[in-house]
Amino acid sequence: AIQAINGYTSMPAEEFTNMVFQKIDVNNDGELTLEEFINGVEKDKDLMELITKSFDLSNVLKVIQSG
Repeated sequence: AIQAINGYTSMPAEEFTNMVFQKIDVNNDGELTLEEFINGVEKDKDLMELITKSFDLSNVLKVIQSG
């Protein structure tokens, strides 16, 4: 929903989740620990940018305030 409000709808949520796991689930157990997530995002500039844009709540606040 946040991606849709921000205009980033080119990647469905399931595809986004799969991409994150492929990039940063280092032990391939199908789960992400907080440590894996933080380390993975810190090492992948493109993923950091995508996550930052995806979870930007400023437009969500604008919708709430105007609504």
